[in-house]
Amino acid sequence: MHAMETQNAAETATDATHGATHGDTHRPTVPPTVGPTDAPASCETDGGFDVGERLKLVRRQHGLSQRALAVRAGVTHSLVSLIEKNKVSPSIASLKKILEAISYPLTDFFALTLPPVDQIFYRADELTPLSTGLLKLMQVGDAKARSVQIMHEFYEPGADTGQTMLSHAAEEGGVVVSGELELTVGAQTRILKRGDAYLFDSRLPHRYRNIGCERCEVVSACTPPYL
Repeated sequence: MHAMETQNAAETATDATHGATHGDTHRPTVPPTVGPTDAPASCETDGGFDVGERLKLVRRQHGLSQRALAVRAGVTHSLVSLIEKNKVSPSIASLKKILEAISYPLTDFFALTLPPVDQIFYRADELTPLSTGLLKLMQVGDAKARSVQIMHEFYEPGADTGQTMLSHAAEEGGVVVSGELELTVGAQTRILKRGDAYLFDSRLPHRYRNIGCERCEVVSACTPPYL
């Protein structure tokens, strides 16, 4: 009798252990980003869903600094910084609050495709055309994901950025590779030839024109990106 009770108890214990072990395999795993509070990340993202890079990309697309985004969202600057560095795994509530500050849907955030960050070299046919016609602008990489915009520009004779002067919060510069380019910045106008360069505060009203008879080629940079 005692042996039977012992056997039954052992079988019961085995069944309980078996049930607990196999039952756990059917329980959904809750990702750390859906917790009620923000928690330190166990390690930086490696090939998985990169919340930090996505937030950085979205923030830059809206032309905001980390501090400006934090102010809009009513969170600390350090929280935004830590999320972008993948040092903190934000709760869904915190992430939603930050994204709502720039009217960016949470569903779009999770569906966002990150540009290849490891691409360093670009062939001529990999540049992104931003305009065609008399003024052709070719962009290197994805300026929305960068803090600088590099362009390969071609001005056909008669090309003009327009009578309405350009003005935006940035700095820009460039080098004339071939041809001639008329550049007006504020009250100053200069004809730039091959090898000449320019660098100025983009908040000053400016205009580019090719008043010559041959095509003008320019390589330029602007930070932060304008187009």
